[in-house]
Amino acid sequence: MPTSTGIPVDGGIVTATDVTKVYGSGETEVRALDGVSVAFPAGQMTAIMGPSGSGKSTLMHCCAGLDSVTSGSIRLGDVELQGLSDKQLTLLRRDRIGFIFQAFNLIPTLTAKENIELPMALAGRSADTEWLHQVVDTVGLESRLTHRPSELSGGQQQRVAVARALASKPDVIFADEPTGNLDSRTGAEILTFIREAVTMLGQTVIMVTHDPVAASYADSVLFLADGRIVDALSDPSPATVLDRIKAFEK
Repeated sequence: MPTSTGIPVDGGIVTATDVTKVYGSGETEVRALDGVSVAFPAGQMTAIMGPSGSGKSTLMHCCAGLDSVTSGSIRLGDVELQGLSDKQLTLLRRDRIGFIFQAFNLIPTLTAKENIELPMALAGRSADTEWLHQVVDTVGLESRLTHRPSELSGGQQQRVAVARALASKPDVIFADEPTGNLDSRTGAEILTFIREAVTMLGQTVIMVTHDPVAASYADSVLFLADGRIVDALSDPSPATVLDRIKAFEK
């Protein structure tokens, strides 16, 4: 069910309910999230935007189990993240969540193929050969699988990171400014690959970005300000995203 601003609050693969995150106490207290409720739909790409300090990265980190909430609830499918032990959270992230960061975070001594398969190797599982081939084909890495990161361009390294996030068939991928270290042309290529992972492979992606062009690749955009979701936009374009951003700055 959506709220009056069009923000879905139930039925998502990841659901936040009345989430508050407070850092510090007393005069130094910072309320990074203030009663956030939102549901991220499966099989779609959602962008999260907002000015510095709006809470967008905090929301992503809490939804991904990288940070705990002060109050409220985060659910991944039927699993409530609150109350899980550190070990349980580690296993949840390993088995059900993929990550793409601004830094590529590749192991320099491993080939591209070995980096892609690393999460499954750590879990003691064999890669699904057919799925892996489909992922590699989607991100265009067939001719680079034996190369180490030092032999790859920045864009190619981020393609490896995208493939690594997809390789284990996670329930959801969290992408934190995934094109922040790339030029505009290479960034567009990476966003196209992520978009194709959603459209062609049925992946769910939640992406934090400050870039209206990057946000336009998503199915919908959520806007945060002062720790609250203040607006939502469906079928975004760079122009409509920029218009919303300008409206908040007035």
